[in-house]
Amino acid sequence: MLNADLSTPDGSRADDIPAVDVTPTFPPADSTYGNRAKVEDGAYVQMEDGDDQHQPRDFAQSIASSVLTADGLADPAGFWIICFVVLIGDMNRGVLFPIMWPLVEELGGNSVWLGYAVGSFSFGRIIASPSLGKWSIEKGYSTTLVTSTTIMLVGCVLFAQVYRVGSLYYLVFSQVVLGIGSATLGVTRAYVAEITATRQRTTYIAALTAVQYGGFTVTPIFGALFSYLLEDKRYYVGFFVFDQFSAAAYFMASLCIATLFLLLTGFQARYRTQPTGKGKKSQRRMEQDEVANRVTFAGITVYNAALLGCMLLNVSTKGSIGSFETMGISFAESHFGLRPAVAGTIVSINGLVGVSSLLSMGYLGKLLTDIQMIIGGITVCAIGIISFASLQSVEMGAENSIVHYIIGIFMIYGVGYPIGHTAVIGLFSKVVGRRPQGTLQGWFASAGSLARILFPVMSGYIAQYDDITTVFIVLFVNLVISNIFVAMSSRTLNALSQ
Repeated sequence: MLNADLSTPDGSRADDIPAVDVTPTFPPADSTYGNRAKVEDGAYVQMEDGDDQHQPRDFAQSIASSVLTADGLADPAGFWIICFVVLIGDMNRGVLFPIMWPLVEELGGNSVWLGYAVGSFSFGRIIASPSLGKWSIEKGYSTTLVTSTTIMLVGCVLFAQVYRVGSLYYLVFSQVVLGIGSATLGVTRAYVAEITATRQRTTYIAALTAVQYGGFTVTPIFGALFSYLLEDKRYYVGFFVFDQFSAAAYFMASLCIATLFLLLTGFQARYRTQPTGKGKKSQRRMEQDEVANRVTFAGITVYNAALLGCMLLNVSTKGSIGSFETMGISFAESHFGLRPAVAGTIVSINGLVGVSSLLSMGYLGKLLTDIQMIIGGITVCAIGIISFASLQSVEMGAENSIVHYIIGIFMIYGVGYPIGHTAVIGLFSKVVGRRPQGTLQGWFASAGSLARILFPVMSGYIAQYDDITTVFIVLFVNLVISNIFVAMSSRTLNALSQ
């Protein structure tokens, strides 16, 4: 069990215990945030841990902190550009959501191929996320994001040619390239973690996640619009061919070009160097280190076990929503008789509700802990999922109410997933603390991408060879087990995330 006794053993000294991270008092000497050419300017703006009242009496706030806004955000302009990068990254998933199943059908594929097509996007993310996270530390955020966005632009152009090429394998390849180009979730989250105070990090992570969530849940309405306007139509403009499949990809390509312009003209290069020397730690920090360095029955430290647990929670929640992303349109058709454009619109509206839920995370954070939000969000999501398990298809004579579909999607997309999953992200960032987050956030994002590979493929096979309602039972059991883990480990997770 991850929970550990939080009291210090008798006879031990907290300052004799090896620290998990060697972090001096704020601001760290030799740490930089800003242009590497201006290291001597002292413009380090990494936020301090915790609230001001938790600082020791002799804590002297650096003059560098004067660059912070009243809300504890060091670079507002950079934050908004990062939000735009995140938006287009997941819009590639959202805008293509309503057209993916019709496209697979046009190319002669089935639900298994749909699983591969959706999963290949996440495969691209999983192979690129750790490298991009590490690169953001070594090369800086600007270089990393410009490179990834350029790859994303290439992927959009490739996807626009899928219907002309007429190959399912080419579809999978273009999705992989798109996934590589959008594999910057770890990079963007690390950036936000470095420019925000720990006490406000969940709020800003929630805002970033609201943008990401809106990208793949609200923007399907654009794909539905292209599908509605260009169904059975095709227009030629020189080399370019515009139809219900390619128009969405060209639309995304134009947004990639706009993002590149913002990155090249308005985003300041950021670097972070490792601090040198040791500084005095607060009592609270030493207590956290004492807990984090304990060894569990599995032979790993409590700190590493907590990180692994958060990654598994990421897999659980991301995988569940990934299955709905894969099977949602076909399920709406087979069990409710809804056209792709209508189903995509319902998902978009509830995605907008989910964005509102995420924007309220700052208020929820004052009432609930991250652990409580995780358990509550997962519970609501699980109830919404299991509500579909007893339904029969339209082919079998069932007349399922569209109201049932709307309520279920509301519980999953509007409340459960956005709150529960965002709390997982915030918890992971807090457990990492003030250590460089780029690489770890990259691995965290890769864990989520792994879920978006395994769960869609699993869902495709189950739906093809058994029944789609069986998928819902599997997802429900998965989420229940996740909640049990969180409840059993809540004490330690709370201690490490303060």
